[in-house]
Amino acid sequence: MDTAGSDIIRRDFIKRLGAGRRRLFALRMAPMIDIIFLLLIFFLVAAKWRPQENFLPFQLPAVQAEQINIARAEPLVMQITETSTGCQVQIGMSYTIQVENETIEENLVVLAEKMKDCLVEQKRFTSDPIEIVCGPLVKWEHLTRIYNVLYGAGLTDITFRMTE
Repeated sequence: MDTAGSDIIRRDFIKRLGAGRRRLFALRMAPMIDIIFLLLIFFLVAAKWRPQENFLPFQLPAVQAEQINIARAEPLVMQITETSTGCQVQIGMSYTIQVENETIEENLVVLAEKMKDCLVEQKRFTSDPIEIVCGPLVKWEHLTRIYNVLYGAGLTDITFRMTE
């Protein structure tokens, strides 16, 4: 065989061998995108989005002498004393209601109306405190019903004065 022909065949053979082994370098993008999304989710979850409150850029106004300091309202005192047929409820110094055993439901309706009148008359709110002073012989049934009427009327700041 001719050497020039064998050189061509040899070069052709080496080219084919090299072409099969030689691969072009390429980045695989799918795993890289997965890792980027995982990092993104991690940073979104781990980030603190709310700034600390002591770094908020505002300043409180200075106190002026003309401002009126509003204190907590004095409690409206309700005195409940026992009677032979039920109890007597005195709302402040304004109203007195008799709660009788036989007509307790009707008397509690009157109590709710008088309580409303007293609050309007004294310019009080339903959030103002009410203090109940209960006599030692008042029946528990009367006390709980009176309390339920007050609470049902929206009066939630109800306390009991402790007496000996």
